[in-house]
Amino acid sequence: MTPKMLDRMRESCQLAARCLVMVGEHIRPGISTEAINTLVHQFCVDHDAYPAPLDYKGFPKSVCTSVNECICHGIPDEGTVLKDGDIINVDVTTYFPNQPRKGFHGDTSVTFYVGEPSEEAKKVVETARQALEIGIEQVKHGARIWDIGAAIQEYAESQGCSVVRDYVGHGVGKEFHMEPQIPHYLPQKKAGLFEGLKNRRMKEGMVFTIEPMINLGTHETELQDDDWTVLTADRKLSAQFEHSIAVTRTGAEVLTRRPAIVKGSEDLPWSEVGPLSAPAAHAARQGDDASSG
Repeated sequence: MTPKMLDRMRESCQLAARCLVMVGEHIRPGISTEAINTLVHQFCVDHDAYPAPLDYKGFPKSVCTSVNECICHGIPDEGTVLKDGDIINVDVTTYFPNQPRKGFHGDTSVTFYVGEPSEEAKKVVETARQALEIGIEQVKHGARIWDIGAAIQEYAESQGCSVVRDYVGHGVGKEFHMEPQIPHYLPQKKAGLFEGLKNRRMKEGMVFTIEPMINLGTHETELQDDDWTVLTADRKLSAQFEHSIAVTRTGAEVLTRRPAIVKGSEDLPWSEVGPLSAPAAHAARQGDDASSG
């Protein structure tokens, strides 16, 4: 992207980031995923943006809400009501400004705790949170794209979790999904094939998402009959965090970095927030540590 394009991209990404902060104010036992969809839709409309998932290849809602064993692309509905102990990933993508051929896509997600989580829930969510931080650390001009997935896979597996292979990160900007693909694992050479992925070098100005999907059990997935909802094959918990990233000469610019702490995710004592993926929460945590010291 040119500097001018990056400026426009930052605007959309920051809008998506603020939307997730807003969602965190409402996550609680008893709220339906349809109510979350309404909140996100109205936020986009109120800010001259379009909720990019709506009608994208037939997707019927304005946001993806993936609860517990749902890995990704969960469809909001009135019947899915959050209960104490659930975890939910809310995946927001804004198209801003809402004008044909003039907008850019800001793509980001957070996994929230609903009420009091189990130790298993904490494990998979915090592993996913740290996996994103580690993935961002690999980004810089000249590095290889597969460095991101190799680092994420090594960390996740060291924690006893697995990394989903069937869904990967992607280029983002004028289009919702575009090249390059960003695997969150290290692709293996099999029968002379690299699973359709290329280990390109990152270049300054390149923009893509990093969005590791981390499972407590197997990495295998199961697509449901609606052709969208993806569940873990063993029905164990899954968690995900996502940022839109711009490659710089020396590292990464997190375009969807949030301006405030996300309640229900980053404000809890066990939340392992990092300076790259959650700068507001990390700075507050460092300040608290300094004060107590």
